[in-house]
Formats: sequence, C-alpha cells, structure tokens
Amino acid sequence: MPGGSGYHATDGAAYERFLGRWSRRLAAPLLEFAELTGDGCLLDVGCATGSLANAMAGKWPARRIVGADIAAPYVAFARSHAASDQVAFEVADALRLPHTDATFDGAAAQLVLNFVSDPLVALRELQRVTAPGGRVVAAVWDFRGGLVFQRMFWDTAAGIDAAAAAARDRLFSSPLALPEGLPRLFEAVGLDRIEQTSITIRMDYANFDDYWQPLCGGQGPVGAYLARLGCDLRARIAQAVASAYRSGSPDGPRSLTATAWVARGRAKHVK
Repeated sequence: MPGGSGYHATDGAAYERFLGRWSRRLAAPLLEFAELTGDGCLLDVGCATGSLANAMAGKWPARRIVGADIAAPYVAFARSHAASDQVAFEVADALRLPHTDATFDGAAAQLVLNFVSDPLVALRELQRVTAPGGRVVAAVWDFRGGLVFQRMFWDTAAGIDAAAAAARDRLFSSPLALPEGLPRLFEAVGLDRIEQTSITIRMDYANFDDYWQPLCGGQGPVGAYLARLGCDLRARIAQAVASAYRSGSPDGPRSLTATAWVARGRAKHVK
C-alpha cells in the first residue's frame, strides 16, 4: 500500500488471506470495464499481493505488466506468485513512481487510493506515466453502502468500543467512499472522457473462523485495530461479531456481497 497511508502492511500471506483472495475476484470485471486496449506495457499501482497484475497477465499474456507497491512484504509475496515471466513487481511509492512520462499504455489502481496520504498526487502520477490517450482506471470499496464484511465487523465493534466507532467513521466518511468520490478525483487531475460504474462480487466464507481469523492477521485498519486490543475486549468483540455472522442460524457457510466504485478516464499530455 502506498507510502504515508498508515496502512498496516507487514505480511503478504496474511494479506492474501484477508483480502487478496477477494481482490482476485474483483480483478476480472475491473479489467473488463477498464478496456486497456493495445499491446503495450501496463502498470498496476498498489498491487499488494499481485491480484490485478496477475489477472492482467492472464488476459494479455504477451503484454509486459509491472506491479508496484510500497510494502516490501507484499511485493515479495507477489514476486513468489507471479503468473508469468511477463509480470514484474517492484517496491515503489504511488506518490513518486520511478518511471518516466508516458511509459505505459494503461495504468490501474485497485483498492488502494483510499489509503494513500494524497490520492490526488497518486492519480496525477498514474496519468503522468500513462501515454496520452491511454486508460487510467481505479477501484475503491464502497465502504459506506456496499462492503458487508467490513460493515458487520465495524458496526458491531463500534457498539462496544468507542475507538472502533472512530476508526469506522474515518473509513466510511472518506470522500472516496462516496458515490461521486472517484469521478471528482478524476476530474481534478484533468483526465478525459471519465466514466463510472460499480462492481459487486461475493465473498464466500466456509464458517465464522474463515471470516474472523483473516481479520486477526494484523493487516490494514481492521488488523491494526484488533492488534491493539486487550484480550478481554477482543474476546467480547469476537463473540459479538460471531453472533452477527451467524444471525440466529448455525455456524457455517455465508456469502457476503462486496461492492466497489470504479472509474476510468483517458490520460492527457501532462506538461
């Protein structure tokens, strides 16, 4: 995750269990929407464990793909799980990409702009390194209205702990969590022919343990919050979230919806 974000990113395997397995499901419909035409090199900014970059490689096996993330543990995991020799992963800050202007035919940022210290600068960097006329595409979770697995956790924890309520409110009130957030950001950096939609996937859990244990892996805002809790408070929250997960039925499989706002635009020449 990009620098200055405060996103706790220490363990690639833990991130993969927490979110990577679901971001892979989002990657395919995101690429369909992106329409990254041509045969030139593509960039995945905030690549984490490589979901989108590897999906790019699967869709366009002859194209060179670069995945960039500031979290070295995530990049190490991505390198060890690269889909092909055409995919390269690098440690890089989204706010200062180490590439010259117009290097890529297209650039994407999946689920990362919420967590950079300055999303405007990050998106400007994506436009800078994209050739004029190339696509720039981004996706962010609809935290407020469409991310059931996080709402279930944060709303339950917020009823027990004021610190959880504060963390939830920071996430859910972010401008990029709102329906107009991405288009306004795209307009602010001067991207052309901006279009927006939403994409919904499903997160399928075998049981409550399959839902809960990845949250405890120390990654992102959820993991950082849980890691700070004392044993008693953590146990109370776990019990309450388990009750919300089961919702009066026996423990077992659950399928939760997850919606992302997505936007695309055409890069212009940046002076």
